[in-house]
Amino acid sequence: MENEKDVHPSQRKDHLTDAFATKFVDKAASWQQKAAKHGGGKEEKPQPAGGLDETPIPDAPQGYTLKFIFHRATSLPIADINSLSSDPYIYAQLNTTLTPRHKQDPYMRFRTPTIRKSTEPVWNCEWIVANIPSTGFKLKARIYDEDPADHDDRLGNVHVSADSIDENWTGIKEQQYKIKKRMGSKRAYFIRGCTTMFSRGMEMSGNLVMSVELLGKTEVGSNGGRAWTVGPCAWSRHLSPMIGRITGTKAPGSGKEGAKTEQYNFQANQFQLAGPVPPPLYHRYVEFKPFIAGMFTATSLRGRILNRALHHQHSRVYNYDRTTVYGSFPSPSKDMSLQFLNLVHYDRGGRIFTYVLTLDGIWRFTETGKEFGIDLLSKHTMHSDVNIYVAFSGEFFVRRLKSPHRDPFDKDQETHPAAEMDGGPPHSDPPNNPAYYALYIDNDSGTYRPSAKLLPVLKEFMQKNLPGMKIVTLDCGADAEKMGKLKKEQRERKKAEGHGTVIMQDDGSSLSSSDEEELEERMRDYDREDGASEGAGQGKENARRKVKREIKASKVGGWVHGDRVREERETREDVDGIGEEGKGKKANGELKQEGGVMMPKEDGNDDTNEKIEAR
Repeated sequence: MENEKDVHPSQRKDHLTDAFATKFVDKAASWQQKAAKHGGGKEEKPQPAGGLDETPIPDAPQGYTLKFIFHRATSLPIADINSLSSDPYIYAQLNTTLTPRHKQDPYMRFRTPTIRKSTEPVWNCEWIVANIPSTGFKLKARIYDEDPADHDDRLGNVHVSADSIDENWTGIKEQQYKIKKRMGSKRAYFIRGCTTMFSRGMEMSGNLVMSVELLGKTEVGSNGGRAWTVGPCAWSRHLSPMIGRITGTKAPGSGKEGAKTEQYNFQANQFQLAGPVPPPLYHRYVEFKPFIAGMFTATSLRGRILNRALHHQHSRVYNYDRTTVYGSFPSPSKDMSLQFLNLVHYDRGGRIFTYVLTLDGIWRFTETGKEFGIDLLSKHTMHSDVNIYVAFSGEFFVRRLKSPHRDPFDKDQETHPAAEMDGGPPHSDPPNNPAYYALYIDNDSGTYRPSAKLLPVLKEFMQKNLPGMKIVTLDCGADAEKMGKLKKEQRERKKAEGHGTVIMQDDGSSLSSSDEEELEERMRDYDREDGASEGAGQGKENARRKVKREIKASKVGGWVHGDRVREERETREDVDGIGEEGKGKKANGELKQEGGVMMPKEDGNDDTNEKIEAR
């Protein structure tokens, strides 16, 4: 039976224990944060095992750079009975004889885009890998049918191997490999067999067409002890409306006649950066509690439950479906930097992101925040897919610079969102030049505790992959005060612009699309009772505001005591002094009290998309 760790996450079936694991994950994260803040005394107590691992890469001779090309497949089985077709993609794993630093190091893997409704898909995808040893390789290509509503069905396997490689190796040119059906979906092959009985010329067994080209000896001076992905620099954006509604996160969209709107969507991003990842960037999970080791290694009952739940969470957040957007760049370029800025919405909304950089240079990140759900879904454990070793992890945010020629910390340099500036969000489109942006990236991760001394190494690697942008690194320890101030400004901008999140309330009290429907229904009743005419526009608008205030009042009354306590606690714990800010607003008359809850005063400019924030 195949090891479950080798199976693509989307193929793993749900388990009853998945529903009970999130509370353990949240509690583990709380312990990690407390442990990270501990140690202010004179005597330093020993740190838990984990963090920076200085194990060197085993020495090996220089290898070869190969290009794997996945051309096409023929006669695939039918996984979708409704369309009598499939949505196939390839998930490949590359194995070599190179000795890893630790046996838990993740495998090198590659995924092609999905081809919709086809049993004769054409991909023509390239994967360039450096330092393949002269002893050859073994490539296992699994073909799946994408099914977001269920686990992905496997359509078969193909094995491609080479026993030895040298300068005279001729490679593999569009070779057909028979797809092995043994591990394939029995249902898909049963449907294929039925259609074959009634269709002439249809074959039962399929083939995968592949090429492998030798590009030459790997660059002199690199360590031959490990292989890495050279390119292409592929990226993908994953959207989940369901998770977005649960967490209350929204993403910019477009409505009728080009109107700008916001829709519930939780966005997860992946970016393959050009390798190699610098060898010193090598960190292991931190064992704050005994059960955490079991969670990463799946060795105890509770550990297996947590491990399975986090794998499932990762596959749901980074889920591939029809809304997933793909792209790639041959190598780092200005356009690649602009694509990254597009994924993070430039400097709009004061967003802060949690990230993980894998050992093979895959950069995964999602927006983070104190809102319900977002914090849990942005844990570094989830981003890494519960990998024991990663290259680096932390948080980052992007700012727009007033002058692209000055240092971000220059005393005359203004940055948005800290300062109001023309020529960009929120009032106009962002500049189409990466030189106007700075990436602020830190090592704030209790899960892997990245070493601050390696921040310059991380900076150099990011500058290589995001040409044109300025990279600023922050140490969550030594730069805690500066980092706290910058993140406070980000959060304040987020509240001011209202982009990305809404306030989550108790059951039945969320101000969501259902409230808009209630508003429209009441307005239709108003029209039927009083009639609507062209000259009654102002009166109708006033009635709309009145009805909306009634809905607001009913929602405020629905807040439960526990929600208020939670909000007050988070405010007090905020190191950025938001509580004092609230007092200042109250003193300035910007807040009023309604039903025991402090509310913003009405400004007379309500619209149907207005949100209510109760503190």
